[in-house]
Formats: sequence, structure tokens, C-alpha cells
Amino acid sequence: MKVLLTGSTGQVGYELARSLQGVGEVVAVDRNVMDLSDLDQVRDVIRSVKPKLIVNPAAYTAVDKAESEPELAHRINAEAPGVMAEEAKLLGAALVHYSTDYVFDGSQPTARVEDDPLGPLNVYGASKLAGERAIAAAGIPHLIFRTSWVYGMRGKNFLLTMLRLAKERDELRVVADQHGAPTWSRTIADITAQVLSQAHAGGREWWVQNSGVYHLSAQGQTTWHEFTEAIIEEAGLSCKVVPITSAEYPTPARRPQYSVMSSERLMARFCHLPHWKEALHLCMR
Repeated sequence: MKVLLTGSTGQVGYELARSLQGVGEVVAVDRNVMDLSDLDQVRDVIRSVKPKLIVNPAAYTAVDKAESEPELAHRINAEAPGVMAEEAKLLGAALVHYSTDYVFDGSQPTARVEDDPLGPLNVYGASKLAGERAIAAAGIPHLIFRTSWVYGMRGKNFLLTMLRLAKERDELRVVADQHGAPTWSRTIADITAQVLSQAHAGGREWWVQNSGVYHLSAQGQTTWHEFTEAIIEEAGLSCKVVPITSAEYPTPARRPQYSVMSSERLMARFCHLPHWKEALHLCMR
């Protein structure tokens, strides 16, 4: 099976390029080959590769910058996945896509399930939700994995930023009133590969039974402040971490206060997800 993987140099894409090797013949492309802001190029690459499966971790992920670039965020996060879905339909292919906890407004302090009401607070979340809807509307075999607070040992992410700052400063002031589940990029890639191995074995009927949205985030929950403390401890650093409120650290994009998601649906159907602390320990070792 030929698999087209987008965003192959990104946090999740890099890990998927490794984990998907057992799923099929992986054609991994980065932004230089397939820029999601160029919809004609997206179509051309898909028609050239002719995959039976498209895996799309590529996205516009600059949450604050999206507030001033809504058209670009929408093109990359909504229109491009819609084009992928259209092309997948023509090829009889399936599509795997990644979304975000930011499709929820975070107003209720309970773990969100897949069918809960949606209400993004920022441009980024709205663009990702539009992408989900474009894929669903195409009526193709698909998996949409909503994940949260993604980190890893490459690219730009919260973990690497905190490690850098902790080495430069004696004290960090970190938001302590936003709740979520930090999720390692390798966890996302490995779970994806496990699910797709089952899909490959199950054939067309598997997709009929299992297409849809799933939450794929680490077990447990924490705050950015507690996550930072755990990072500092794992790294053996001595930087002090001071809790602050969201109001003390204003950003262009509003964040949900509580964006914990329940991954019970995914775990009941496919496989177990690790606790965020366990995954962080493995990542940093």
C-alpha cells in the first residue's frame, strides 16, 4: 500500500515517517514539495503519487500568529484537508488527519468526548474545526485524531522552550489555570501506526465500521505550570517555577481554560494510551 505522508519534517510528521514504515510504502513529503498553502500543488502531488492512504500531520500551528493571518490559517488547516479529501475520493483512498483540543471552548471542567458541543475560541481552533468538517463532508474512509499540547525533542514546542529558558534564567513564570494533557509526538505516531495496522488487516469493512473522530491525547491532566515543573525535574535543573494566571500572561489568541479530552473511545476500540508523565519520562530519556 502506498502511503503519502505530509509535513515529514514536522514534530509529528518526523515520527510518523519512522512508525509508518511497517504500514506500507511511505512517500514522505515536506513543505518544499507539498506546501499546503498552495492548493494546486496539493492536488498535483496527490495525483502524481496516487496513494491508497494519505496521512496529514501538516498544519498551520502558530496559534497566536493565526489571529493576524486568518486566511492563511484557514487555507492550510481547512481548505487543504478538504482538497485532500476530494482527491482521496477520486482515488478510492483513505485519509488520516490530526486536529486539536482547541475545537472546544474549555468552559466546563470535565473531560471532553468526541460528540460534545464544539466552540473554538480562536482562529486556529476554528480553522482546524473547518478542516474536520470538510473531511467528514467528503464521505470518504477517514480517521481524525484530536490531540493536545504536542511536544517532542525537535521543532518548536513548549518542552524545548522551557528547557532553553530554564538554563538561561533562575525563575520562570508559567500559567497555572489552563488544564490539558501534554502529548508526546512519538506517542501520536506510534498509536497511529498501531491503528493503521489494524485497518490494513481489516480491509474496506474496517473503515466502514471505524471511520470518524477520535481523541488521541495522553492520559491524566495537568497545567502548563505543573508540566514545566515536571520538565525541570526530569532535566535535573534547579530553576524556580512560579504559577501565574492567564490574565497575567495575555496572548493574541484566547486559550480554553480546560481542554482535557477523554480518549476512552480510541482505547476501547484500538489500544492503550500512556499517562503524560510516563511519556514525558521516556521522551527525555
